[in-house]
Amino acid sequence: MSPFSRTPRDGSRRDPLLGEALALAAAVSAYGLSYGVLATAAGLSPLVATGSSVVVFAGSAQFAFVGVLAAGGNPLTGALSGVLLNLRYLAFGFAMAPHLPRGSLPRRMLDGHLMIDESVALALAGPRHDLVRRFRLAGLAVGVGWVAATALGAYGGQLLGDPRALGLDAAFPAGFLALLAPWLRSRQGRVAALLGVAIALALTPVAPPGIPVVAAALGAVIALRVPAANRPTDDPTEERP
Repeated sequence: MSPFSRTPRDGSRRDPLLGEALALAAAVSAYGLSYGVLATAAGLSPLVATGSSVVVFAGSAQFAFVGVLAAGGNPLTGALSGVLLNLRYLAFGFAMAPHLPRGSLPRRMLDGHLMIDESVALALAGPRHDLVRRFRLAGLAVGVGWVAATALGAYGGQLLGDPRALGLDAAFPAGFLALLAPWLRSRQGRVAALLGVAIALALTPVAPPGIPVVAAALGAVIALRVPAANRPTDDPTEERP
């Protein structure tokens, strides 16, 4: 069954999850538009900028790479910064592996490619019975929006002017904060957020770029030891302990 075709439990035609995924994709698309403009301004061709969103599909790593190029740095240094930022996906993989079906190799490769901040957060923030569908739907929606917006920014960005003047650089952080908001209602979420912020702030003055973000993920690891008293859910019919 397609992840886009499921009927909600209340029998209505409207799928709330599809609305969430599309809203998230719209926010990320604004960020992708900004990336396309900044990438070409840093010297990448529109084709390479768009291709990076297909192959890499990790906004923070792509921006880190472009930021190094824009500052006149070595491309290898930019690539290393991106790798450091993407180390957090190892933790995402461990968190999602028990819930994803094994399936064929192409299916598992696609799930691995969709393992991004937004898809994992939306999946784990909802009821477990719908976790795989939430993960795939969010990943596909964000992926299509991200690549399309990158292409639009890369090929037509000169018509938009400075993306920072339009506020496009703030679209993704704002959307991601909204995505994480439900987790702050849980004890684990609050502990992870507070520890992550404390770790990042402590390391920012002394650690190389990318390290504080990666180290902040330790807050989530520690928070796993905290009992999940009230895991967030958008399904009022789901039983709670």
